[in-house]
Formats: sequence, C-alpha cells, structure tokens
Amino acid sequence: MRMKPESLYADFFGLSERPFTLLPDPAFLYWSKAHRSAYTILDYGIFSRAPITVVTGEIGSGKTTLVQHLLGNTDETITIGLISNAQGGRGELLQWVLNALSVEVSNDSTYVQKFQILQDFLIAEYAADRRVVLIFDEAQNLSAEGLEELRMLTNINANKDELIQLILVGQPELRDVIRSPNMKQLAQRVAASFHIPAMDADTVAHYIRHRLQSVGGNGGEFTDTACRMVHEHTGGVPRLVNQFCDIAMVYAWSREQKIVTEETLQSVLDDGLFFAATMSPEEDDAT
Repeated sequence: MRMKPESLYADFFGLSERPFTLLPDPAFLYWSKAHRSAYTILDYGIFSRAPITVVTGEIGSGKTTLVQHLLGNTDETITIGLISNAQGGRGELLQWVLNALSVEVSNDSTYVQKFQILQDFLIAEYAADRRVVLIFDEAQNLSAEGLEELRMLTNINANKDELIQLILVGQPELRDVIRSPNMKQLAQRVAASFHIPAMDADTVAHYIRHRLQSVGGNGGEFTDTACRMVHEHTGGVPRLVNQFCDIAMVYAWSREQKIVTEETLQSVLDDGLFFAATMSPEEDDAT
C-alpha cells in the first residue's frame, strides 16, 4: 500500500501529521514576540482606522500565516478582501480591488465607472456600520504607479472616517519603495508598520518544539544541539527551518532513530538535500 504524504514519517514518531510542512497553516502559528507584535500592529491598524498599515519580513518569515489568522478572526463588522501578487497598471489594480470585495462590474465599464461603483459600495458599507479592509499580500510586487493608485483610494472618506483601509504585506524591499522620495505622499498615509525579524537561536528551538507538540510530539524529538544547528543553517527563517527539519525527520525515520541529532542534520547537509543551506541571505531574497 502506498503511504500517504502526511504519514511519511508521522506514524514512526507517533505524530498525527507532519509538523514541518511548507504551506502556511494558522493551526501551526507560533506566537514569537515578533509575530505577536506584528499581529498587534495589524489589529491596531484595523481598529484605529489607519489608512495604511505595513508589515514586512523576509521570504518565509510567517507573514502569510499571520494574514490567514487575521482573516479567520474578523467579525461581521469588517468586510475584508485579500489580494495576492497583484500586478498591473491603472485600471487593472482597481479591478483586483473590486474582485476581492466581490463587487460585480460589467466588462465594458470604464475606469471612472468602476471607481464610482467602488465608491458607492464603500459608502453603503459605511452606512451599514461595516469597515472595509483590503489586504495586499506580496505587496512588494506592486509598481510605484500601483502604490500611488492605492493611496488615492484612501482619500475616499466620510465624516472624517476612512471608508477603506489598506494593509500592505511584503518583503523588506516594500519598505524601501515606500521610503523613497517619490513615495512621500504614500508614506505619510502609513499610520502603523512593523518588520518581522528572523528568529534567534532560542526562538528557533521553541518554534521547533511548538510544531512537534502541535501534532502530538513531546518536543524532544530534536536535541538542543540539533536545534542550535538548525538556526545556524537557516538564519532563523521559519520556512527554511521547516524545510531543514522535515528532511531531517525523514532521515531519522529511514534510520529508525527516534531522535534527530546533530549527526542527523549533518548527514542531510553532506548529501546536499538542504539546498538553502548553501545560499547567503542575499541569494535567498532573490528567489
């Protein structure tokens, strides 16, 4: 019988599923101090009616997982839309916004007509005492023209209240773009921001044990020295930690070892199966 992917080594370790999968999953969310601070900023941005909130972090730092947790914990007083990897110029971005909010428009509508439809929708939501929040994930992909178009959306207001709030989530270069001289007006609309740093060695150890305990483990499946070695070769980036630990558990399983040790990790490195360990942080950012 062919083994299911989720049971690859889980049964051997007495786990309900693999603890180190790569897909963002709020069920595994580890509340490090940095992630708790980032989520607090997201919450603050929404409930203070901040025009624009910005959260940045390296690739794989847990930004999308935080966004998914936010989406799963908003109440009926908030109309929220998520846009991932939006690209395009004037008009195309507005269409992304309308789609995210499930606002229907005819294909032959002009830009002005689309903008009016959006404005009418926002006014109706405001009248119903619902605030509208748009989240742009991977916002570093937006062009300067696109960011300026979004800034214009935040000019729509009523009774001094913002009718639409934006949350921009992206890689560190997003901050650089917003801070550039030609983005001064956009930067002035950013009322809350936070950068998620990489995890330090102690946080990586807690993160590994949290993931293991979330699926029925005791957290001791990795030795202390193994946890430190994981940090050393991943730089504390959660996605890379997951990659390294997942391969290491496969190795331990294949050798019928219940504990992942420093030697287990070294075998993974020696066999060249953890490719990211050979990359510098700059190279990783470029992927």
